[in-house]
Formats: sequence, structure tokens, C-alpha cells
Amino acid sequence: MDTDEVDWSALQARAVEAVGRAYAPYSRYPVGAAALVDDRRVAVGCNVENGSYGVALCAECGMVSDLVAGGGGRLVAVVCVDAAGEFIMPCGRCRQLIHEHGGADCRLLTPQGDLSMAEVLPQAFELKPPS
Repeated sequence: MDTDEVDWSALQARAVEAVGRAYAPYSRYPVGAAALVDDRRVAVGCNVENGSYGVALCAECGMVSDLVAGGGGRLVAVVCVDAAGEFIMPCGRCRQLIHEHGGADCRLLTPQGDLSMAEVLPQAFELKPPS
């Protein structure tokens, strides 16, 4: 799929919808994420916190879970937003997760514009899953 076909506004709107479902009573920092999949589906996620901070789930984790539960595929373009609908950068763990499920060419709309995952995470850990 050509990334020129990405409707960034539609993806942002889906991420904003997701942020409205976030469970963030501890940080009070809800996050929503939406991604275009190579088969044109949209996968979404929101952060889900837990009283044990280490087991909280980032919005991007939920988005990738939605991707896999919906039949798999590859991420083509990703948007992450805060409660105001502003673009935010995924944390390091989530950058690696997006890279694994979208590859170096997957696009991420950042506060600095549209960047490839190769630009966002230039030395991603790449371990090929067993066949």
C-alpha cells in the first residue's frame, strides 16, 4: 500500500475516539492510538493503567493487540494522541512494538511531522520469529 494514500485526519479522529475510552486514573494522561493496516483495516488502542504501574498497557500495545486479534497484517501508518488530540511520540517500548509489526517503512505522524520508523527508531532490535 502506498503511504501517499494515508488519510492522516481520519486516523487522528480514530485515535481521538480511542483516547476517550482510556483508563488512566493514576497518571491522568489518557492516550489513544490508531493505525492503518496493509489490508485497509484500522486498528485502535487506548492506554489501560493498573495500580501496579509496571503492568500498565500503553495505547500502542492495545492497538497491536487489536491488529493481531483482528487477523494480523502489517501496520502502514500510526497516529498517537493525547487527551487534547495532539500528536505524541510513543515510548521506546512501543516504538519497538510498532517497528516489529510495521517495519522500517511504517509511517508515524509525530509532533515533527510524518516520519518512517527507520527515522524514529534507527537501530531497532530485529529478531526474526521462528517459521
